[in-house]
Amino acid sequence: ELKSGILSIFLKTGIVFTQVNLWLGLSYCDGKWNEVTVNKEGSVISASMNELREQALEPRVQQLKVNSPIYIGGIPPEIQNLYKELGLEQGFGGCMKDVKFTRGAVVNLASVSSSAVRVNLDGCLSTDSAVNCRGNDSILVYRGKEQSVYERGLQPFTEYLYRVVASNEGGSVASAWTRVRTRESVPQNVPSPSRVHSINGYSIEVTWDKPAGVIGVIEKYILKAYEADGPNVPITSAELADAGMLTGILTGLHPFTNYAVTLTACTLAGCTESLHALNISTPQEAPKDVQSPTAISFPTFLLMSWSPPKTPNGIITQYTLYMNGIPIYSGNATKYVVKDLAVFSPHQFLLTACTLAGCTNSSQVTLFTSQLPPSHVDAPVLTVLDSRTIYVQWKEPVEVNGILERYIIYITNNGQNFTKWNVIYNSTEPFLDFTIPQLSPGTEYLIKLAACTGGGCSISETSTAITDESTPEGVPAPKAQSYSSDSFNISWTKPEYPNGIITNYGLYMDGVLLQNSSQLSCYAYGLAPWSLHSFRVQACTAKGCALGPLVEARTMEASPEGKVDVFTTVDGSKDAQLKWLAPNKPNGKLTYTVFLAGLFYADQ
Repeated sequence: ELKSGILSIFLKTGIVFTQVNLWLGLSYCDGKWNEVTVNKEGSVISASMNELREQALEPRVQQLKVNSPIYIGGIPPEIQNLYKELGLEQGFGGCMKDVKFTRGAVVNLASVSSSAVRVNLDGCLSTDSAVNCRGNDSILVYRGKEQSVYERGLQPFTEYLYRVVASNEGGSVASAWTRVRTRESVPQNVPSPSRVHSINGYSIEVTWDKPAGVIGVIEKYILKAYEADGPNVPITSAELADAGMLTGILTGLHPFTNYAVTLTACTLAGCTESLHALNISTPQEAPKDVQSPTAISFPTFLLMSWSPPKTPNGIITQYTLYMNGIPIYSGNATKYVVKDLAVFSPHQFLLTACTLAGCTNSSQVTLFTSQLPPSHVDAPVLTVLDSRTIYVQWKEPVEVNGILERYIIYITNNGQNFTKWNVIYNSTEPFLDFTIPQLSPGTEYLIKLAACTGGGCSISETSTAITDESTPEGVPAPKAQSYSSDSFNISWTKPEYPNGIITNYGLYMDGVLLQNSSQLSCYAYGLAPWSLHSFRVQACTAKGCALGPLVEARTMEASPEGKVDVFTTVDGSKDAQLKWLAPNKPNGKLTYTVFLAGLFYADQ
């Protein structure tokens, strides 16, 4: 420590504590360089400055081994509690150079220090007598009774020594000299970089000269790159804490871009950026983010297209399109037609984009030509299982021309005159058979199969099958109409569900088979007028017969046959009772009319 004109050395090894004090007074405060040496050689510890020297002998002192950082000018706050016996003043403020140890070369403190340096390491301050500190050269800054004073107009980053003299009529007493240093000023007139050199498209090397007239210690330099004609916001910057270096690398740039590079110098008081910038254009690099080609698919060709790279990094000089590892196009266009391809065939494509600096590949992509309907679909094979079920089987098309997506089965029957086709099956499952249930017995069906890809559907030829016959269902009731008193015209329709081919119809009248034929009508005659009869139709297939419902009907009426016998009984002078018997053959539903006539009859 250098305090109050005394240079002190404190040496502690183990439990032995040694101190050497060298009285200097203010001899060193002359604006010139002073050489200080501290030395431990065996048991002798010495300190010297210029021509003055002091030493101490301590036999118990142990060997000194240094295995930690060396701190010159002060101790960091985080380790001060370990050295409480030291004065731990504010820290050295002044000039240092040519620091040497017993072994090794001269140390450049600005380049090897690991913490911020608070001293001017580049040369001493002014030797103006106003800042010299020998007692007779001091300047009176305050006289009065106050115990504090605020002094203005000092020089930035300048060390001053102050002491206070208290006096009265009996005399005066002076304090020890106290050192204080004013703070740095913000750098002025920071020059633009002297040289900028492109390392590659993404980084540049910047060289600059040390700003002149900086009062204080430069803490760091900051390099900034602005995009030319862009916003006034730096694209990237680099902070260089080693103020002794006058060259730095600025990264994070974009290739093939114009930049304006500035230099900023900083002290503890603040930073100043150069008013002017040095322009540079970064070179081209190989493109980045090359997009894979895309295509509009057709059955036998592909219309290829691609977009420029998202980051071209220069001027694209050529595109190369590869198909299945073979280059098929080179040029500046962004479209190309690949012809003579197979239907729905896969192909590997890769695009290369080039600048003068190099080429970059896109990721590989697999593209397909478009699908077509299958070339041919075989007719399905039909198997009649029973009167209501048909089992359908089919084969996968030989030439699918794409990805088989679904099968569709169409069906029609003779009841629809084979004109109306209905979809009975539509599935994306890869099955090759289907059972059609709930069909009508004894019915002829036409069935065809459609196979579909993403390119459309192909339909097979028609296959025919007839379900097994069964007993008819829904045999209708006959209609019996009488147009005379002794006959019927009877007619009927086909069963609702014939369930086969109707071989014959049987007409039963009053439980007796009246007619058995393929006709749908019958004429019955020779019947009594107004006679009641029952009728029922029977329809038959090869599998059996079925009866329809029973209906009843009467023949038309006829004139009654026979005579009407009338009996009269007189009950008094004004009453007569008549009775009569019905004719032998009424021939219908009878109504009676009584006619009266006579000399004394009056209709009342």
